[in-house]
Amino acid sequence: MFDLTFTVDAQDTTTPLTLAIDQAVIAGWTGRDPVARDKHIAELEAVGIARPASTPIYYRVSARRLTMEDSIECCGGDSSGEVEFVLIGWQGRIFVGCGSDHTDRKVEAYNVTVSKQMCDKPIAPVLWELEDVIGHWDKMTLRSYAWINGERVLYQEGTLDAMLPVDDLIARGFGGEKLPDGCAMFGGTFAAKGGIRPADRFEFELKDPVLKRTIRHAYDVVTLPVRG
Repeated sequence: MFDLTFTVDAQDTTTPLTLAIDQAVIAGWTGRDPVARDKHIAELEAVGIARPASTPIYYRVSARRLTMEDSIECCGGDSSGEVEFVLIGWQGRIFVGCGSDHTDRKVEAYNVTVSKQMCDKPIAPVLWELEDVIGHWDKMTLRSYAWINGERVLYQEGTLDAMLPVDDLIARGFGGEKLPDGCAMFGGTFAAKGGIRPADRFEFELKDPVLKRTIRHAYDVVTLPVRG
C-alpha cells in the first residue's frame, strides 16, 4: 500500500485528496463492440501477442507501478503507452481518472501478465467523482498523442460508449461486488491509429464535453540499454 495525492475537480471547487492504493488492476479487451474488440486483438496478434484467454480479462500488477511523474524509464525500445480511464474506489465512492497502461510489447509476446508488470503506469493527478459524470459517461472521449521522430501524431481516440459500462466492468472483475477501497482499475483502450509503436513522449486525456473539462497528463519515455 502507498499513498497518492490527487486533486478532485468538482467543477466549482478543487480539493486535495490522498488515497492509499493497495491494488492495481488492468482490464483488457473491454469493448462493447465485438468487431472493434477483435480488431484490437488482431492488432496485437500482428506483433506476436497471443489472443486473451477471456474477454474481458483482468490483470493484476503492483500498485507501486502507478506514478504521476513526467517521465518513466523502460528497458529497451519495445514499450508503448495506451490511454485508459481509471476507476478508483475509496470509502464507498468511485473516482474517475485517466492513465496510460504502458506495456513492454516484446515481453507481452510471451507473457501478458509479466509485460504489464514491466513498466510504470502513469496516471494524471486529477480525479472526478463518478456520480458527476455517469449520466453522460458514453459521451466522454479518450485521446492520446505520441511523439515519434520529433512529430506529434494522434495515436488513439474514441468515446466511452465503445467500452463496457462501468457497473458491468466492475461486476465482471470483482465477482459482482463493488470496486474495493484502494483499488485502481484501468478500464481498457482503443486500437492505435497506424498500429502499435514506441514513442519518445506520450500524451493522454479524458475529455468531458458536457461539463466542459479535461483531465490531461504526459510523460517522456527514457530508454535504458539492454545488456547481455
